[in-house]
Amino acid sequence: MPDGVTTCRDGHILEVTLERGKVNAIDVPTSQALAAAFKQLHEDKDLRCAILTGGGEKIFSAGWDLKALNDGEMQLDNWWEADEYGFGGFTGLTENWVLNKPVIAAVNGLAIGGGFEMAMGCDLIIASNHVEFGLPEMPLGIVPDAGALQRLPRRIPHNIAMEMFLLGRRMSATEAAHYGLVNKVVPKEQLMDAAREWAASIAWSAPLAMQSVKEVQREIECVPLEKAFHKMRTDPMPTYRKMLKSSDAKEGVAAFVEKRNPNFKGE
Repeated sequence: MPDGVTTCRDGHILEVTLERGKVNAIDVPTSQALAAAFKQLHEDKDLRCAILTGGGEKIFSAGWDLKALNDGEMQLDNWWEADEYGFGGFTGLTENWVLNKPVIAAVNGLAIGGGFEMAMGCDLIIASNHVEFGLPEMPLGIVPDAGALQRLPRRIPHNIAMEMFLLGRRMSATEAAHYGLVNKVVPKEQLMDAAREWAASIAWSAPLAMQSVKEVQREIECVPLEKAFHKMRTDPMPTYRKMLKSSDAKEGVAAFVEKRNPNFKGE
C-alpha cells in the first residue's frame, strides 16, 4: 500500500481512504498521494464527487507526521514554500482553489491537528458518534496553520474556536454538529452507508450545477451581499457560465415538465 492511500472507484464516485499506520499521520509522500487522488477527481470528467475517510475506527487522522518533522524529512519554517505537498496543498484539500467537485469527509475516528484541517477542507462532514476533533499544537510550540486558523473561526463561534486553539480542548461530534461544523452524526457502523447515500445523491444530480455551487461560493465568500451579486454577474466564473448554457440545464427543465427522471451528462 504505497504512501498509505487507497482509492476505489464506484461509478461516478471516488472513495479515498487514508491507511497509514496506527494514527494515519501524514508525511510528504502521503500528502502527495492524497493530492494525486483529488487531482484525479478534478480532471476525470466521469467522476462527480468523492468520499474521504480513514482506515479503522479509532483515528481519522492525527495530522502532520511529527516523527518525519523531527527527523528533518519535513520543514516547519515557511513549510508551504517547499511546494512539495502536491496539487491543492497539504492533503490536496486545504488550499485547493480549483476543485469544484464535492468531497464528503466520512470521519471515522479522532480528527486531530492536520487531520481536522483536512476534514474542514471538505464540503460536507459526516462523523461517527464517538469522534472528537482537536488542535493540540500549542504544547508543541506551533500553531494549526494549514486551515484551522483560517477556517475554524468562520465555522463556529469565535470564542469557542479560541478555546480549541489556546486550551487544546477537544470537541465531540455532537457539539460540532450543534455548531454546524459537522453536517451529520451517525453510529460508527452506519458511517460509510450514510456517506455513500449522500455521494450517490450528488452523483445523480447535474454535474455542472453541483460544480457551480462550489465555484460561486468560493468566489463570493466574505464579500458583502451587493458585491456578491455583482461578482456573480460579471466575474469570470467558467463553470457557472457553462452551466447556464448547458444541455443539462435544458434537460432538467424538460424532464420536470415531462414528469420523468433527467439524464444528466455534465454538458
